[in-house]
Amino acid sequence: MGNQPQRTCMGCNTKKEKRELIRIVKNKEGEIKIDRTGKQEGRGAYLCDNIECLEKVIKSKRLERILDIKIEKEIYEDLRGVILEQ
Repeated sequence: MGNQPQRTCMGCNTKKEKRELIRIVKNKEGEIKIDRTGKQEGRGAYLCDNIECLEKVIKSKRLERILDIKIEKEIYEDLRGVILEQ
């Protein structure tokens, strides 16, 4: 198999293979979704499956700046659930 695409975690700035990270996507309608497949259309941002990285992103509002949209608390809670179930 060839090289896997590398992406950078928003929380810790570590480069990892795309499939190791959780993708958050903003689609054309401005909806924020957790993209488990990595194939949904839209602007994507990546996060380690680590609760510390998520807390850094929430505190710094980095996800809001990257996707240029206000992130609702429910999205962060969904992300927390995805990370904790792994």
